[in-house]
Amino acid sequence: MRSRGDHAEQQARRYLEQHGLRFVAANVHCRFGELDLLMRHNNYLVFVEVKFRQQQGFGGALAAVSASKQQKLRLTAQWYLQQQGSLDLPCRFDVVAITGDQINWIENAF
Repeated sequence: MRSRGDHAEQQARRYLEQHGLRFVAANVHCRFGELDLLMRHNNYLVFVEVKFRQQQGFGGALAAVSASKQQKLRLTAQWYLQQQGSLDLPCRFDVVAITGDQINWIENAF
């Protein structure tokens, strides 16, 4: 199961790089959760949540980013920023939802 997630993250990274974002880090872990991808887009540090679903059922990949998941991502991002110390960049949260072969990138998702 993890290899599918890794493949989806690599696919999302390539897609975002093709759209002008620069890679910073992947799979950043802490006690609050995990950040799938960190990217730079112009002057923004972008925390990217990648969700993959084989089919659209149960709302597809996008529906998997619940309010509780968003809160975990916020806490993890705060932790990351504190660890980096001198980073003073505006931040945003994007979601890359992959359903089958379709990629849906939502900028500033929450």
